[in-house]
This record gives sequence, structure tokens and C-alpha cells, in this order.
Amino acid sequence: MPRYGASPRQSRPRSGREQGQDRTFGAPRLLWMGLVLVLALALALSDSLVVWAPAEAHPLPPQGHPARLHRIVPRLRDVFGWGNLTCPVCKGLFTAINLGLKKEPNVARVGSMAIKLCNLLKIAPPAVCQSIVQLFEDDMVEVWRRSVLSPSEACGLLLGSTCGHWDIFSSWNISLPTVPKPPPKPPSPPAPGAPVSRVLFLTDLHWDHDYLEGMDPDCADPLCCRQGSGLPPASRPGAGYWGEYSKCDLPLRTLESLLSGLGPAGPFDMVYWTGDIPAHDVWHQTRQDQLRALTTVTALVRKFLGPVPVYPAVGNHESTPVNSFPPPFIEGNHSSRWLYEAMAKAWEPWLPAEALRTLRIGGFYALSPYPGLRLISLNMNFCSRENFWLLINSTDPAGQLQWLVGELQAAEDRGDKVHIIGHIPPGHCLKSWSWNYYRIVARYENTLAAQFFGHTHVDEFEVFYDEETLSRPLAVAFLAPSATTYIGLNPGYRVYQIDGNYSGSSHIVLDHETYILNLTQANTPGAIPHWQLLYRARETYGLPNTLPTAWHNLVYRMRGDMQLFQTFWFLYHKGHPPSEPCGTPCRLATLCAQLSARADSPALCRHLMLDGSLPEAQSLWPRPLFC
Repeated sequence: MPRYGASPRQSRPRSGREQGQDRTFGAPRLLWMGLVLVLALALALSDSLVVWAPAEAHPLPPQGHPARLHRIVPRLRDVFGWGNLTCPVCKGLFTAINLGLKKEPNVARVGSMAIKLCNLLKIAPPAVCQSIVQLFEDDMVEVWRRSVLSPSEACGLLLGSTCGHWDIFSSWNISLPTVPKPPPKPPSPPAPGAPVSRVLFLTDLHWDHDYLEGMDPDCADPLCCRQGSGLPPASRPGAGYWGEYSKCDLPLRTLESLLSGLGPAGPFDMVYWTGDIPAHDVWHQTRQDQLRALTTVTALVRKFLGPVPVYPAVGNHESTPVNSFPPPFIEGNHSSRWLYEAMAKAWEPWLPAEALRTLRIGGFYALSPYPGLRLISLNMNFCSRENFWLLINSTDPAGQLQWLVGELQAAEDRGDKVHIIGHIPPGHCLKSWSWNYYRIVARYENTLAAQFFGHTHVDEFEVFYDEETLSRPLAVAFLAPSATTYIGLNPGYRVYQIDGNYSGSSHIVLDHETYILNLTQANTPGAIPHWQLLYRARETYGLPNTLPTAWHNLVYRMRGDMQLFQTFWFLYHKGHPPSEPCGTPCRLATLCAQLSARADSPALCRHLMLDGSLPEAQSLWPRPLFC
């Protein structure tokens, strides 16, 4: 067994080449590179490893990179006594790191130092620190070697703006066609008796191969209810048979129950499936683990849905390390080819040849489910704040947004409508990507009929506004709740009613229904799992329709109607809200999130905060996240 907190690689005999590296890669540079890896892990995993939060603590507000790092950097200064570290010394050390890595990257020793720092700073339990550093170290060192992060930027991050400027995700813009935007034309309601399509929406299934009934649901690791979680104290029950209200994912039998019990919610015309198949055990996943999850769950979906067409999107947990999605210019073993090829093989029965071609290149595609409707599946990992490969170059990775513009323009020219599916919602993306996407949505508002995302695990939406005044609602993105229980939720799924397949259809969402499995009832000894309708959107919220203005108005109604907001809060958590109340800052932050389809844009909430609560509420903005 390796020594506490150390890498197993330290105990094996080292080659002469490695010993030579020890002499040239000095201790100060090794320490600082280890620190960089720890900081990168904290950034990449802070939204995936909910290490410090109790299971019932909702919402968990994610923050931008600087805010997260500001929680860690003071601890680093205390530990290492950096109070007197000067800017020139800092820049000299990072210059040496850059030169050393480009000359001969010493991945193993950098990883060993990162493990020690992770333990010292209590980033995660020791076993998790060791496993996750070893999983990330090769890719992180490769990213550092290729990235444009300068000593000035690194030291600006660590020592403040007087030493440099931390903003490697610089602004950029895609090009829109010169074709003038048509005048806005809201869709007409379908005629009475017009066909209606029912679309099953699955997201965030998170199958845990190692889920085990009776294990501790409140263990020290980021994911519990599993073989390694240990037994709970005698005073507390263990994990339930069908799932648990804690930081746990689902056993395969619960997913089988979901898919086999779809009958009352159907029949379905098609399925949108927006990713996150593997569990949250992100500290020791292998490529074989991820491919097993992909093939096992894909086979399960095909078994129970039969001939119904299924259109998937790529989630952030499909890869390993988690959030690791290099742009296509990264080749060799570091590339995502292993994953995209496996997806193309697994999903070939559902996708045409051209869609499979772009899937293999960048994890995105477009196809036509019906005449007059174009479906676009985006790889939202290319907008992700946690995709560390974007440190190399975050400008429209894989050219995906420019490709999207081409697809939308072609659809406009044909008179088609478009649905977009993806995993990470646009309001959670890197600022430049999010603002460009917002601009695209505004340009093609007449063509874009609906947008569907997942990722947050809760039930919410994002409203888009005209860019000139930020006051006219022009689109809405639906964020459906997860199948998984992570964290403290009922399992669930969504069904959309959509203007159907006929000539002149608007293809807009007409209503939606959410179904859940009540775990309290299902885990009762002798009970049979029963998937039940939780609510219908229009009926529950009193919506005249499901157009963007109706969702905008709902937010403002909830600002003044506490009973209506409590209903939303209950449904937001799939019928299992946290025990602690959602006070005014929490309520305003939650409502603000529904208006924020554009990242880092608090102006979108300025009218919502007329009661003077903006500064307090902004401390919780952006929105909760459990992914």
C-alpha cells in the first residue's frame, strides 16, 4: 500500500531518465506545478464533487472561477507563508515552470506534489485526492504545456490584479450572415384538433454500477450508497433499494423501472436524451467504465423504447476525466475520438450518416426528424467553464457555433423550424460562448421553435430577451429535471407536448408533464415502484400558453406571490425540497436564474430586484447546480 496521501508511483524503482529529471526539475518549480494542478482540479470539479455540502443543502450556488479560487488561495497563503511573496518572484517561478514543462514534463512528480497539496488543503478525502490527481495529471500537464496562460496571468490569479490580469477566456464573436433578420413573428396557436407530438425527455441518468442497498448514504466521499461507502451508524438507515435522498446515484434496476413503466406517459413520437450516463464517482473512472455505461444504458433504452427514434446529446460526465473534451485539433491519445467513435457505433441505429460524421468529429450533429423540422444536438462541453482543455483556446471550439449559424440560416431559407438539444444550459456557459449563443437565438427567433437542456438536475427554465432592450421575451430554454437522485431528489423524467407533424406546424412546446418516483413510498418494504405524474405546467402555473412571455410573467408573479413560489420550489426539487426554507435572497436568486439565459449578465435581473435586494441576492447568483 502506498504511504498516506502519496502516489503509488513513488514506491516503484525509477529509471535513470526519471532520476535525471529529479535533478533538473527543482523543488520550487515542482511545488508550484503541483499547486497549479490542485487549482485546476478545484476549478474543474467544484460543480461535480460536492465535497463540503451536507446532502440537504440546496441550493448550492456555483460561482465563477475567480470566486472559487478566492476561497482556496487564502488557505494556500496561510499554509505556505506567501504573505511576502513578490510579483517578480512569482513571475520568475512560473516562467521556470513553463520552460521546465516544455523541456521535459515530469508528470509523476507533479502529481505526487498535487496529492500532498490536495490533502493538506482538505480539497477531498485522502483516497479521493490520490485517485483524482492520478486521473487528471496527464491531461492537465498537457493542457498547461499547450496553453497560453502566461506568468502574468498566473500571478494575477494568485497575488491579485496588481501583479497581472487573469482573463484567459477572452472575448470573441462569431459571424452572422448579411441576410437581414425577418420581423419578429410569434407562432400562431395550432388549430383545434391539430396533431400533437409527445416527446419523452431523459437527462442525467447517472447509473452507478456499484450502488448497494444498505450502504452509508452520508459517507465522506463525494458519492455514497456504494460498495466503498461502508455501513451507516446503527442510528441511521442505509441506502434504499430504489435510490436514496442523498449524494447518491441510481442502481440499474431503477432505470429499468423508469423505462419499463413509461406506458401511462406515452405513446411517444420520439425521445430527446441529453446525456450524463455515468455516475458521479469521477475520481476513479476509466475509459472502460465510461464505455460500459454508454453501451449498457443505450441497450436498455433501445430495449424498452423499441422502434421509437432516440436523439442523444453528449453530457459532461461521458468522458474521463470528467469535463475533459478537447477540441478536434487535439489528436492522439488525448483526443476524444475514443468516446465519439463509441457513441457513433452505439447510436448508429438512430442517426443518419451525416449526423454520425459530425458526431465523430466534435460530438454534435443535425438531422430532420420530420419534414419541416430540423433537430440540432449541440456538444455543450465546448462552452463549459469546467472543460480545462479550453484553457488552450476557448474561441468557438470545433467551430460549432459558426456551424450552428449555417444550420439555422439554411433552415430559415427553407422555411423549416428548429429544435436544439444539449446538456449544459447556455446560462451556465463561458461568457463569450453564452453571449454569442444568445445573439444567435435573437437573430433566428422566428426559426428556433424550442430548446431543451438538462445538467442542473432540477426543474427550471431560462428566458431569452431582445438584445436591444433586454425587455421583450423572445425564446425560452426548458431545463428538465434529472433521472438521478443526486442530491436528495426523487428520480424523474419529462414529457413535452409539441405542435405535431403536419404542414405549417410551429413545432413549439404546447405543455409539459413531469413524472417522478416517490422514494419514500417506493423504498417501503413490500412496495412496488410507481412512477406518477407530478404536475402539468400550464395547469399548475395557470399559464395561457407556453410562449416566452408566459414564462417571463410567471417569474414576476412568483416575486409577489409566495404561495406560487413555494409551489415552484416544491416542483423545482421534484417533490422533495430541502428542509430549510428558501428565504428572500434564495428566492430572488432562484427567480433571477429563470431570467438568465446569458452568463454573467446581472442586468437581466435588474427589474426583478426593484425591492432593493439586488446586492444580497447577487451573492447567490448564478443559479443552483447539482451536477
